[in-house]
Parts: sequence; structure tokens; C-alpha cells
Amino acid sequence: MTARIERTAAGDIEVEERGSGTPVLVMHGSPGGIDAARVMGEFLPEDRFRSIALSRPGYLGTPLGADDSSIDHEADLLAALLDRLGVEQTGVLAWSGGGPAAYRLAVRHPERVTSLVAVAAVSARWVAPAPSASERFLFGTRAGQRLTALLARRSPARLIEGALAGEGSVRGEELKALAAEVLADPVQRAAVLAFATTVGTTGRRRAGWQNDVVNFAAIDSLELGRVRCPVLLIHGDADTDAAIDFSHSARAALTESRLIVMHHGTHLAFYAHPNAADAQDEARTFLAANAAGTPGSAGR
Repeated sequence: MTARIERTAAGDIEVEERGSGTPVLVMHGSPGGIDAARVMGEFLPEDRFRSIALSRPGYLGTPLGADDSSIDHEADLLAALLDRLGVEQTGVLAWSGGGPAAYRLAVRHPERVTSLVAVAAVSARWVAPAPSASERFLFGTRAGQRLTALLARRSPARLIEGALAGEGSVRGEELKALAAEVLADPVQRAAVLAFATTVGTTGRRRAGWQNDVVNFAAIDSLELGRVRCPVLLIHGDADTDAAIDFSHSARAALTESRLIVMHHGTHLAFYAHPNAADAQDEARTFLAANAAGTPGSAGR
């Protein structure tokens, strides 16, 4: 299916659905967009899951709230989207900067969320680091975005190694070995190359990125203790984009949660790591086991 704009009671939102079965709301990070969410949900089989990919406020086809661009408004927009789609309850897959709104959706609309898979998810205040000159060019200019797209086509090995280095502390021979493994795996290779072209902070992603930077730096508490659905936390311990401390602190605050640590995993570990397939299988099993109507599931 192709992306479309849904007009909800809380505002417009860009959405795309794929498959049938257990509904899963797929929330991209910062920056990102529906293109990143689409790639995020590809590990969910179409015959078992109804993936609902979207652009978060300010990204691509989803405008910022005219009167409210807060994290809570984003959570309410997600609930309104579920109303519009006729989805009573859903699982949630949130990566990185999709974490705050996913947690707030579970707090503000607990009856709507059956489970949450939080991948390297921001769970507390996050302050954007000052970008290097090369990062400002690659991610913050249209010329840089064109160069990234060109590298994805003509020099994938170089782009993959650079992406992994930029998202984690893995270096030297270990980095080269990881990059070679990713390059040799068609699924992981395609995912990293696709993600690399969605992380721009300019053009139709600028407003969303700037809004996230302001909102995340102002987080006092996401009230994780009020989340009642089960949460599966997955995080690489070599992540330098969203430190694993986010998942450790979330694990301590959440009522029902489990943490999978991906050793020597970067921010991309869930999609690019020797154990990525295992982690994805854990996520699929978790989402299915806690689906609406499943005996023993949340929100049944």
C-alpha cells in the first residue's frame, strides 16, 4: 500500500498499513519518517501482523500540531489515529526518539496498548549533542542527503561502516568485521542502507527534528511507573546515540518489563547485529503473545 493522510479528531497524520492480523503501531526515531517506519516493520510477517507505519509530527506528511506540538499531543494523535482506523487495541514498536510518545500513549491511553517493544528508546531527558562539521553536511543539507543516497547505491560498504561507527562505540577490527557481516546479509544490508537515507534533519524532516530536540531536552518525567502494559526493552550496549542507561532506568521504573542487551550492539543493533534475527524473533513472539484477545494478555 502507499502512504496516505488520515484526518483524525486530533489532526492529520501520514500513515501506511501492511498485512493483517495483530495490529502494531510502528514509530520511527529522530529524525525519520514513514519511510523509516516502513523499514522498521519489515520483520513482521504480513500474514500475522497488521503493521501501521506513520510519520511522527513534523516529519514528511504529518504536520506539527497547530496549537500543541508536545509529546502528549503526539500520544493523543496516535490514539485518535487508532480511532480513525477502527483499531481498539494495538501493540507498539518504538525505536529511539519514538520512545517518549510511545510511553505517553501507554500512560494516557492504557486501554489502547497491549504491549510495547522499545528498541534503544529514549525514556528520559535527552539533549542533542552538537553535530560535527561532517554531520552538519551529511544530515543537515540537501547536498549531503544526495551524497548519502549516492553512496548507498555505489559504495554500500563505505556507507554501512560509517553508519555503524556513527551510531556506536565499536571500532577497529571489530567494526570492520561487523560491517562485513552486515554487508553480506541481504536483509541487514538493505535495512542499514535504507535507514541511512532517512536521517536527514533538513527539508521535510526539519520541523520534526527541531521539535523533538526541544521536547526531549525538556522531559522531566514520562511517568513510566504508570505504564501497565508489558514492555520488551532491547538495547545495544555500545549505543552512543541513545545510551543503554535509558533502558536500564526504564527497566527499573516499569511495572512489567524485560531487557534484552545486545552485546557490542550499536544504535542499529536490532537491525544490524549478529543476533539481530534472534532479537526480532523475540519481538515477534512478544507482540503476538500479548495481542488483544490472547489469554493472559494485557488489556484483554
